[in-house]
Amino acid sequence: MTNLAMPHPRPPYLQRLTTRHGKAVWYVHRRPGPRIRIKAEFGTPEFDAAYQAAIDGERPKGRGKDARAGSLKWLIERYRETPAWTSLSLATRRQRENILKQVIEAAGEKPFTAVTEAKITAGRDRRGKTPFQARHFLDTMRGLFEWAKESQFVKSNPAAAVRYPLLKSGEGFPVWGEEDVAAYEARWPLGTKERVWLAVLLYTGLRRGDAVRLGRQHVRNGVASLRTEKTDTPVHITLLPPLLEALSAGPTGELAFVCGSAGKPLSKEAFGNAFRDACRSAGIKKSAHGLRKLAATRTAYNQATNSEMNALFGWSGTKMASLYTQNADRERLARQSSHNMLPTNENETSMLLPEQKVRARKPKR
Repeated sequence: MTNLAMPHPRPPYLQRLTTRHGKAVWYVHRRPGPRIRIKAEFGTPEFDAAYQAAIDGERPKGRGKDARAGSLKWLIERYRETPAWTSLSLATRRQRENILKQVIEAAGEKPFTAVTEAKITAGRDRRGKTPFQARHFLDTMRGLFEWAKESQFVKSNPAAAVRYPLLKSGEGFPVWGEEDVAAYEARWPLGTKERVWLAVLLYTGLRRGDAVRLGRQHVRNGVASLRTEKTDTPVHITLLPPLLEALSAGPTGELAFVCGSAGKPLSKEAFGNAFRDACRSAGIKKSAHGLRKLAATRTAYNQATNSEMNALFGWSGTKMASLYTQNADRERLARQSSHNMLPTNENETSMLLPEQKVRARKPKR
Protein backbone atom coordinates (compact mmCIF):
# COMPACT_ATOMS: atom_id res chain seq x y z
CA MET A 1 0.00 0.00 0.00
CA THR A 2 1.22 3.51 -0.77
CA ASN A 3 2.82 5.24 2.20
CA LEU A 4 0.65 8.34 2.44
CA ALA A 5 2.73 9.83 5.24
CA MET A 6 5.96 10.08 3.20
CA PRO A 7 7.23 13.57 2.27
CA HIS A 8 5.49 14.89 -0.82
CA PRO A 9 7.72 15.52 -3.87
CA ARG A 10 7.60 18.92 -5.58
CA PRO A 11 4.68 19.10 -8.02
CA PRO A 12 5.61 18.92 -11.71
CA TYR A 13 6.74 22.09 -13.49
CA LEU A 14 6.98 23.99 -10.19
CA GLN A 15 10.23 25.92 -9.69
CA ARG A 16 11.52 27.68 -6.59
CA LEU A 17 13.90 30.60 -6.97
CA THR A 18 15.49 32.88 -4.41
CA THR A 19 15.74 36.59 -5.11
CA ARG A 20 18.82 38.68 -4.24
CA HIS A 21 16.91 39.79 -1.17
CA GLY A 22 16.63 36.19 0.04
CA LYS A 23 12.92 35.87 -0.72
CA ALA A 24 11.59 32.59 -2.14
CA VAL A 25 9.43 32.93 -5.25
CA TRP A 26 7.58 30.21 -7.14
CA TYR A 27 7.03 29.73 -10.87
CA VAL A 28 5.30 27.23 -13.12
CA HIS A 29 7.26 26.57 -16.29
CA ARG A 30 5.99 24.12 -18.89
CA ARG A 31 8.42 24.26 -21.79
CA PRO A 32 8.25 25.69 -24.38
CA GLY A 33 5.60 27.89 -22.76
CA PRO A 34 6.22 31.02 -20.67
CA ARG A 35 7.20 31.01 -17.00
CA ILE A 36 4.21 31.97 -14.81
CA ARG A 37 4.74 33.51 -11.35
CA ILE A 38 2.69 32.16 -8.43
CA LYS A 39 2.22 35.04 -6.00
CA ALA A 40 0.18 33.27 -3.34
CA GLU A 41 1.82 31.79 -0.26
CA PHE A 42 3.06 28.23 -0.73
CA GLY A 43 0.80 25.59 0.84
CA THR A 44 -2.35 27.73 0.83
CA PRO A 45 -5.55 27.02 -1.14
CA GLU A 46 -4.80 30.17 -3.18
CA PHE A 47 -1.41 28.72 -4.13
CA ASP A 48 -2.94 25.40 -5.18
CA ALA A 49 -5.57 27.18 -7.27
CA ALA A 50 -2.98 29.43 -8.94
CA TYR A 51 -0.77 26.42 -9.65
CA GLN A 52 -3.62 24.51 -11.26
CA ALA A 53 -4.61 27.55 -13.31
CA ALA A 54 -1.03 27.88 -14.55
CA ILE A 55 -0.90 24.18 -15.43
CA ASP A 56 -4.11 24.69 -17.41
CA GLY A 57 -2.41 27.51 -19.32
CA GLU A 58 -4.16 30.46 -17.68
CA ARG A 59 -2.00 33.55 -17.21
CA PRO A 60 -2.63 36.14 -14.46
CA LYS A 61 -4.95 38.79 -15.78
CA GLY A 62 -3.68 42.36 -16.06
CA ARG A 63 -5.70 45.41 -15.12
CA GLY A 64 -6.34 46.35 -18.76
CA LYS A 65 -7.86 49.70 -19.63
CA ASP A 66 -8.57 51.93 -16.65
CA ALA A 67 -12.24 52.34 -15.88
CA ARG A 68 -13.87 55.76 -16.01
CA ALA A 69 -14.19 57.25 -12.54
CA GLY A 70 -17.76 57.01 -11.26
CA SER A 71 -18.66 54.08 -13.49
CA LEU A 72 -19.90 50.76 -12.18
CA LYS A 73 -16.74 49.11 -13.47
CA TRP A 74 -14.65 51.65 -11.52
CA LEU A 75 -16.60 50.88 -8.34
CA ILE A 76 -16.07 47.15 -8.80
CA GLU A 77 -12.32 47.65 -9.31
CA ARG A 78 -12.10 49.65 -6.08
CA TYR A 79 -14.12 46.98 -4.28
CA ARG A 80 -11.65 44.29 -5.38
CA GLU A 81 -8.86 46.19 -3.63
CA THR A 82 -10.51 46.17 -0.20
CA PRO A 83 -10.61 43.70 2.72
CA ALA A 84 -14.36 43.39 2.12
CA TRP A 85 -13.40 41.48 -1.03
CA THR A 86 -10.05 39.88 -0.18
CA SER A 87 -11.37 38.48 3.13
CA LEU A 88 -13.89 36.34 1.25
CA SER A 89 -12.90 32.74 0.68
CA LEU A 90 -11.27 31.84 -2.62
CA ALA A 91 -14.32 29.81 -3.67
CA THR A 92 -16.69 32.72 -2.92
CA ARG A 93 -14.48 35.18 -4.81
CA ARG A 94 -14.38 32.88 -7.84
CA GLN A 95 -18.13 32.53 -7.79
CA ARG A 96 -18.76 36.26 -7.41
CA GLU A 97 -16.06 37.19 -9.91
CA ASN A 98 -18.09 35.46 -12.61
CA ILE A 99 -21.12 37.54 -11.62
CA LEU A 100 -19.10 40.77 -11.60
CA LYS A 101 -17.76 40.03 -15.07
CA GLN A 102 -21.33 39.69 -16.33
CA VAL A 103 -22.29 42.97 -14.65
CA ILE A 104 -19.31 44.79 -16.17
CA GLU A 105 -20.10 43.48 -19.65
CA ALA A 106 -23.74 44.53 -19.34
CA ALA A 107 -23.44 47.89 -17.56
CA GLY A 108 -19.83 48.54 -16.60
CA GLU A 109 -19.64 51.97 -18.26
CA LYS A 110 -22.82 53.29 -16.64
CA PRO A 111 -22.70 55.38 -13.44
CA PHE A 112 -22.90 53.23 -10.33
CA THR A 113 -25.30 55.79 -8.83
CA ALA A 114 -27.80 54.77 -11.50
CA VAL A 115 -28.12 51.27 -10.04
CA THR A 116 -31.51 51.07 -8.32
CA GLU A 117 -33.51 48.44 -6.49
CA ALA A 118 -35.63 47.99 -9.62
CA LYS A 119 -32.53 47.25 -11.72
CA ILE A 120 -31.21 44.76 -9.17
CA THR A 121 -34.63 43.09 -9.20
CA ALA A 122 -34.54 42.94 -13.00
CA GLY A 123 -31.09 41.32 -12.85
CA ARG A 124 -32.44 38.74 -10.44
CA ASP A 125 -35.44 38.02 -12.66
CA ARG A 126 -33.26 37.57 -15.76
CA ARG A 127 -31.65 34.68 -13.91
CA GLY A 128 -34.99 33.31 -12.77
CA LYS A 129 -34.64 30.02 -14.66
CA THR A 130 -31.63 29.19 -12.48
CA PRO A 131 -32.67 30.23 -8.93
CA PHE A 132 -29.29 29.44 -7.39
CA GLN A 133 -27.57 31.69 -9.94
CA ALA A 134 -30.07 34.42 -9.08
CA ARG A 135 -29.22 34.04 -5.39
CA HIS A 136 -25.50 34.28 -6.15
CA PHE A 137 -26.19 37.46 -8.15
CA LEU A 138 -28.03 39.02 -5.20
CA ASP A 139 -25.31 38.03 -2.73
CA THR A 140 -22.67 39.57 -5.01
CA MET A 141 -24.50 42.86 -5.48
CA ARG A 142 -25.36 43.10 -1.79
CA GLY A 143 -21.71 42.69 -0.90
CA LEU A 144 -20.58 45.28 -3.45
CA PHE A 145 -23.06 47.95 -2.46
CA GLU A 146 -22.81 47.28 1.28
CA TRP A 147 -19.11 48.13 0.98
CA ALA A 148 -19.97 51.14 -1.23
CA LYS A 149 -22.43 52.37 1.40
CA GLU A 150 -19.92 52.01 4.24
CA SER A 151 -17.37 53.88 2.10
CA GLN A 152 -19.99 56.60 1.49
CA PHE A 153 -20.02 56.17 -2.29
CA VAL A 154 -23.80 55.57 -2.11
CA LYS A 155 -26.41 56.50 0.48
CA SER A 156 -28.19 53.15 0.49
CA ASN A 157 -27.71 49.56 -0.68
CA PRO A 158 -30.08 49.03 -3.65
CA ALA A 159 -29.81 45.24 -3.29
CA ALA A 160 -30.58 45.07 0.44
CA ALA A 161 -34.37 44.82 0.15
CA VAL A 162 -34.53 42.61 -2.95
CA ARG A 163 -35.81 39.17 -2.00
CA TYR A 164 -34.26 35.88 -2.94
CA PRO A 165 -36.13 33.91 -5.60
CA LEU A 166 -38.35 31.18 -4.23
CA LEU A 167 -37.00 27.67 -4.58
CA LYS A 168 -39.29 24.88 -5.62
CA SER A 169 -39.97 22.20 -3.04
CA GLY A 170 -37.21 19.62 -3.10
CA GLU A 171 -35.01 21.72 -5.39
CA GLY A 172 -31.30 21.21 -4.90
CA PHE A 173 -28.68 18.55 -5.46
CA PRO A 174 -30.26 15.09 -5.18
CA VAL A 175 -28.58 12.80 -2.67
CA TRP A 176 -26.98 9.59 -3.91
CA GLY A 177 -28.49 6.29 -2.83
CA GLU A 178 -26.55 3.16 -1.93
CA GLU A 179 -27.75 1.65 -5.19
CA ASP A 180 -26.09 4.54 -7.05
CA VAL A 181 -22.77 3.82 -5.34
CA ALA A 182 -23.07 0.14 -6.29
CA ALA A 183 -23.83 1.01 -9.92
CA TYR A 184 -20.89 3.41 -10.12
CA GLU A 185 -18.46 0.93 -8.56
CA ALA A 186 -19.65 -1.77 -10.97
CA ARG A 187 -18.92 0.53 -13.90
CA TRP A 188 -15.61 1.86 -12.53
CA PRO A 189 -13.65 -0.89 -10.68
CA LEU A 190 -10.55 -0.46 -8.56
CA GLY A 191 -7.59 0.63 -10.65
CA THR A 192 -9.45 3.38 -12.52
CA LYS A 193 -9.11 7.09 -11.83
CA GLU A 194 -12.90 7.33 -11.79
CA ARG A 195 -13.01 4.93 -8.82
CA VAL A 196 -10.49 7.11 -6.99
CA TRP A 197 -12.75 10.13 -7.62
CA LEU A 198 -15.70 8.38 -5.98
CA ALA A 199 -13.69 7.18 -3.00
CA VAL A 200 -12.19 10.62 -2.31
CA LEU A 201 -15.59 12.32 -2.44
CA LEU A 202 -17.57 9.70 -0.52
CA TYR A 203 -15.10 8.81 2.22
CA THR A 204 -13.90 12.33 2.99
CA GLY A 205 -17.16 14.27 2.54
CA LEU A 206 -15.14 17.10 0.98
CA ARG A 207 -16.59 19.59 -1.46
CA ARG A 208 -15.43 19.33 -5.05
CA GLY A 209 -13.02 22.27 -4.71
CA ASP A 210 -11.29 20.64 -1.71
CA ALA A 211 -11.33 17.13 -3.17
CA VAL A 212 -9.16 18.22 -6.11
CA ARG A 213 -6.55 19.65 -3.69
CA LEU A 214 -6.31 16.71 -1.30
CA GLY A 215 -2.98 14.89 -1.62
CA ARG A 216 -0.20 13.13 0.27
CA GLN A 217 1.11 16.44 1.58
CA HIS A 218 -2.04 16.74 3.70
CA VAL A 219 -1.74 13.29 5.32
CA ARG A 220 0.01 12.57 8.62
CA ASN A 221 -0.41 9.30 10.52
CA GLY A 222 -3.45 8.31 8.48
CA VAL A 223 -5.29 11.61 8.99
CA ALA A 224 -5.80 14.21 6.26
CA SER A 225 -5.81 17.81 7.51
CA LEU A 226 -6.59 20.86 5.41
CA ARG A 227 -8.49 24.12 5.46
CA THR A 228 -11.63 24.17 3.36
CA GLU A 229 -11.67 26.43 0.33
CA LYS A 230 -15.17 27.80 0.88
CA THR A 231 -15.08 28.71 4.60
CA ASP A 232 -11.36 28.43 5.48
CA THR A 233 -12.32 25.98 8.22
CA PRO A 234 -9.79 23.30 9.30
CA VAL A 235 -10.98 19.71 8.92
CA HIS A 236 -9.28 16.48 9.99
CA ILE A 237 -10.38 13.30 8.26
CA THR A 238 -9.25 9.76 9.04
CA LEU A 239 -8.54 7.88 5.82
CA LEU A 240 -10.95 4.93 5.90
CA PRO A 241 -10.12 1.46 4.48
CA PRO A 242 -12.23 1.82 1.28
CA LEU A 243 -10.44 5.09 0.48
CA LEU A 244 -7.00 3.64 1.21
CA GLU A 245 -7.84 0.66 -1.00
CA ALA A 246 -8.80 2.92 -3.91
CA LEU A 247 -5.73 5.15 -3.46
CA SER A 248 -3.44 2.12 -3.33
CA ALA A 249 -4.93 0.77 -6.58
CA GLY A 250 -4.67 4.24 -8.15
CA PRO A 251 -4.04 5.99 -10.35
CA THR A 252 -3.38 9.19 -8.40
CA GLY A 253 -1.55 12.39 -9.26
CA GLU A 254 1.61 13.86 -7.80
CA LEU A 255 -0.05 16.99 -6.47
CA ALA A 256 -3.44 15.53 -5.59
CA PHE A 257 -5.12 12.14 -5.36
CA VAL A 258 -7.76 13.22 -7.89
CA CYS A 259 -6.21 13.42 -11.34
CA GLY A 260 -7.05 13.41 -15.01
CA SER A 261 -5.30 11.74 -17.91
CA ALA A 262 -1.60 10.97 -17.41
CA GLY A 263 -1.87 11.94 -13.74
CA LYS A 264 -2.45 15.64 -14.47
CA PRO A 265 -4.21 17.73 -11.80
CA LEU A 266 -7.75 18.93 -12.41
CA SER A 267 -9.38 22.24 -11.65
CA LYS A 268 -12.64 22.18 -9.70
CA GLU A 269 -14.62 22.92 -12.86
CA ALA A 270 -12.81 20.35 -15.02
CA PHE A 271 -13.26 17.71 -12.32
CA GLY A 272 -16.96 18.49 -12.05
CA ASN A 273 -17.41 17.94 -15.78
CA ALA A 274 -15.32 14.76 -15.83
CA PHE A 275 -17.10 13.29 -12.80
CA ARG A 276 -20.48 14.07 -14.33
CA ASP A 277 -19.46 12.16 -17.47
CA ALA A 278 -18.31 9.21 -15.36
CA CYS A 279 -21.66 9.22 -13.55
CA ARG A 280 -23.61 9.33 -16.79
CA SER A 281 -21.59 6.39 -18.07
CA ALA A 282 -22.75 4.46 -14.97
CA GLY A 283 -26.37 5.49 -15.53
CA ILE A 284 -26.40 8.02 -12.65
CA LYS A 285 -27.77 11.53 -13.17
CA LYS A 286 -26.45 13.03 -9.94
CA SER A 287 -23.55 15.24 -8.89
CA ALA A 288 -20.45 15.32 -6.71
CA HIS A 289 -22.35 17.37 -4.13
CA GLY A 290 -24.94 14.62 -3.95
CA LEU A 291 -22.16 12.31 -2.76
CA ARG A 292 -21.29 14.76 0.01
CA LYS A 293 -24.94 14.57 1.04
CA LEU A 294 -24.74 10.77 1.15
CA ALA A 295 -21.59 10.96 3.28
CA ALA A 296 -23.40 13.28 5.69
CA THR A 297 -26.48 11.02 5.71
CA ARG A 298 -24.38 7.95 6.53
CA THR A 299 -22.61 9.83 9.31
CA ALA A 300 -25.87 11.01 10.84
CA TYR A 301 -27.46 7.53 10.69
CA ASN A 302 -24.42 6.20 12.53
CA GLN A 303 -25.49 8.49 15.40
CA ALA A 304 -22.87 11.25 15.03
CA THR A 305 -23.61 14.35 17.09
CA ASN A 306 -24.04 17.83 15.64
CA SER A 307 -20.58 18.77 16.93
CA GLU A 308 -19.03 15.72 15.27
CA MET A 309 -20.81 16.53 12.00
CA ASN A 310 -19.57 20.13 12.12
CA ALA A 311 -15.98 19.04 12.75
CA LEU A 312 -16.02 16.50 9.92
CA PHE A 313 -17.77 18.56 7.25
CA GLY A 314 -16.44 22.00 8.14
CA TRP A 315 -19.81 23.48 9.12
CA SER A 316 -20.55 25.97 11.85
CA GLY A 317 -23.66 26.56 13.93
CA THR A 318 -26.37 23.91 14.08
CA LYS A 319 -28.43 24.35 10.91
CA MET A 320 -26.66 21.98 8.51
CA ALA A 321 -25.78 19.27 11.03
CA SER A 322 -29.28 19.31 12.50
CA LEU A 323 -30.78 18.86 9.04
CA TYR A 324 -29.14 15.44 8.84
CA THR A 325 -29.18 14.35 12.48
CA GLN A 326 -32.86 15.23 12.97
CA ASN A 327 -33.87 13.24 9.91
CA ALA A 328 -31.79 10.28 11.09
CA ASP A 329 -33.19 10.55 14.63
CA ARG A 330 -36.77 10.69 13.38
CA GLU A 331 -36.41 7.50 11.35
CA ARG A 332 -34.44 5.69 14.05
CA LEU A 333 -36.90 6.64 16.79
CA ALA A 334 -39.87 5.75 14.61
CA ARG A 335 -38.43 2.31 13.97
CA GLN A 336 -37.61 1.78 17.62
CA SER A 337 -41.04 2.90 18.83
CA SER A 338 -43.21 1.21 16.20
CA HIS A 339 -43.78 -1.74 18.54
CA ASN A 340 -45.45 0.64 20.99
CA MET A 341 -48.55 0.51 18.81
CA LEU A 342 -49.03 -3.07 19.98
CA PRO A 343 -50.91 -3.72 23.29
CA THR A 344 -48.73 -4.52 26.31
CA ASN A 345 -49.52 -7.11 29.00
CA GLU A 346 -50.37 -4.37 31.47
CA ASN A 347 -52.74 -2.35 29.36
CA GLU A 348 -53.77 -4.64 26.56
CA THR A 349 -57.46 -4.40 27.53
CA SER A 350 -57.33 -0.60 27.40
CA MET A 351 -56.93 -0.75 23.65
CA LEU A 352 -59.84 -3.16 23.05
CA LEU A 353 -63.30 -2.28 21.78
CA PRO A 354 -66.11 -2.10 24.43
CA GLU A 355 -67.60 -5.50 23.56
CA GLN A 356 -64.11 -7.01 23.64
CA LYS A 357 -63.54 -5.59 27.13
CA VAL A 358 -66.75 -7.30 28.39
CA ARG A 359 -65.64 -10.63 27.08
CA ALA A 360 -62.17 -10.08 28.55
CA ARG A 361 -63.66 -9.53 32.06
CA LYS A 362 -65.76 -12.71 32.04
CA PRO A 363 -64.13 -15.41 34.19
CA LYS A 364 -63.07 -18.54 32.44
CA ARG A 365 -65.08 -21.72 33.34
